[in-house]
Amino acid sequence: MSKNKYLFPLILVTSLFFLWAFLHNINAILIPHLKTVCQLSDTQSSFVDSAVYLGYFLIAIPAGLFVHKYSYKKGIILGLSLFGTGALLFIPAANAQSYTFFLVALFIIASGATFLETIANPYVSVLGDKKTSAQRLNFAQSFNGLGACVAPIIGGHVILTGVEHTPDELKHMSAAQVAAYLHSEASTVKLPYLVIGIAVLILLLLFIFTNLPNVEEDDSAIESHAPGSDFSISVLKHKHLSWAVVAQFFYVGAQVGVASFFIRYAKFVAGVGEKDAAFFWGMIAMGGFMVGRFAGTFFMKFIDPAKLLSIYAAISILLLAIGLTTHGTVALYAVMAVPFFMSIMFPTIFALGIKGLGEETKIASSFLVMSIIGGGVAPLFMGLISDKTSSIQMAYIVPLICFAIVLYYGVKGHKVVKA
Repeated sequence: MSKNKYLFPLILVTSLFFLWAFLHNINAILIPHLKTVCQLSDTQSSFVDSAVYLGYFLIAIPAGLFVHKYSYKKGIILGLSLFGTGALLFIPAANAQSYTFFLVALFIIASGATFLETIANPYVSVLGDKKTSAQRLNFAQSFNGLGACVAPIIGGHVILTGVEHTPDELKHMSAAQVAAYLHSEASTVKLPYLVIGIAVLILLLLFIFTNLPNVEEDDSAIESHAPGSDFSISVLKHKHLSWAVVAQFFYVGAQVGVASFFIRYAKFVAGVGEKDAAFFWGMIAMGGFMVGRFAGTFFMKFIDPAKLLSIYAAISILLLAIGLTTHGTVALYAVMAVPFFMSIMFPTIFALGIKGLGEETKIASSFLVMSIIGGGVAPLFMGLISDKTSSIQMAYIVPLICFAIVLYYGVKGHKVVKA
């Protein structure tokens, strides 16, 4: 009976994983698209990721405090409200063709997603048997993988037009022709973000009228702990958590960096057009990501989560080394294979990081979500390397280094050290 009472809440909260996956994975489309619309450099276009992950960094702690004071449900309602508002702001941003306006809208969406992700990850982990929390979280994140697969396919089809004028071609066009071209490109984001806004509103109403259990975490794993008394930075005294924050920073940096510049990478190493590259990323790379989540959940029945994390990090390093040193389809497919092995990293690091933290799980979750700022830092360095070397391929050294940190966490950093 106790399992059954958590079933529908688990299903409903799991639906949120699809939502923020769409936000993160549509960036791979928005970066090259807004680069064209707003005439940006690679470094400037990386601010799309910076705006999103700055939202996570600034809002994660307030989100944790809000949930701690009120409830999971109220946090979800506020998160969905912010998410929907930001999505609808894309329409006036497109009308104004303002990069700053786009970044503000993305920041607001990300603020809402921060509430949802801060809540959903620990909520799923406590809705059931503690022994299977990592498996349950990986299963829920599998639907995040579905969103990751769908976003670039839909975005590539609806947002990208396939019309790629070179700088030289634009110079030979009249001012009116350039203005009409850029306006047409900017307008393609209106419909998808209107649909997102409406979908979020429907989901918001569903949460408002659904009773969600306010699960209380078990504090028995932490001796001399009064519930709520250590809701502060002192939670980082747990070494396995502090290392999880570091690992999550670098993992998310790697994940975002690999995806964000893939369309540019595909053109550079294999001459693949933007629409085809978007389809390849969504169908093959993110399809692999989604399959990897389900496969990882299965593998964890036989392989310790930390060991599987280490194996996958090592394979990711090898694949990126191939992507850095070869060209053509070999390089392209090596990079597209990376998401399969990235698939289990976020939820596994998360579950290992909050292990045995009891009521401190809520603030620990905030720090882990805050560490997602890595997704706004790594692409910035990649953009700088690309602009300096005129090689987006060389920029992929950044995610390779990031995976090396994840490998260390899987081998050693995850171990719980008792005081």
